[in-house]
Amino acid sequence: MPRGRPPMHTLTDSQVRVLRELEAWIARSGNAPTVRELAEQLGMAAPSVNEQLRRLERNGYVKREPFKSRSLTVLKSAVPLPSMSRLVAVPIVGTVAAGCPVLAVENICGEVLVEESAIGKGSHFALKASGRSMIGAGIEPGDIVIVRQQQIAENRDIVVALLDGDATLKRLHYSAGTIELRPENARFKPICVGPDDDLRILGKVVAIRRPAGN
Repeated sequence: MPRGRPPMHTLTDSQVRVLRELEAWIARSGNAPTVRELAEQLGMAAPSVNEQLRRLERNGYVKREPFKSRSLTVLKSAVPLPSMSRLVAVPIVGTVAAGCPVLAVENICGEVLVEESAIGKGSHFALKASGRSMIGAGIEPGDIVIVRQQQIAENRDIVVALLDGDATLKRLHYSAGTIELRPENARFKPICVGPDDDLRILGKVVAIRRPAGN
């Protein structure tokens, strides 16, 4: 008979919360988060999330490969997912221009169906990602980025912003009175936002969809 601590069959509230968010992240973006990203999404400390993941792994709920940052996979769900999820049509915006409403008719070039449970309530729009500046966040060229419309974002949110009239997709960083729009690719430089720059947040990225064939 094997020795050691027997696996638990009942998850703690913290373990369920971590597992649910991990499942939701993978459903939204198609790939696994890093421990740091998962911790930021949950508002928890990274060591605490890592400990919950270790216990989930021991109990057969998740699996991860050593020394790989995006190797988390879910083996067993905390709660069975509903067989049907309501789909909502999110407009794909072809252009984002200063002074023009994001969802103006002339901007809309199509739509994408997204599970309501993956994006939550509110008004949303979608953009097709171009370039490789956000590949570290799992956003590849051609991916459809789902954005919740909001004018305020928190530190480290991935946002669509207008900077002096030009739209950009970056991670927002601010501290000690400084604001940066940072890429997730070491080959690109952060964009420093000066006091005379016109910065407007258009929304926060809440999901990513990879078209078939990408």
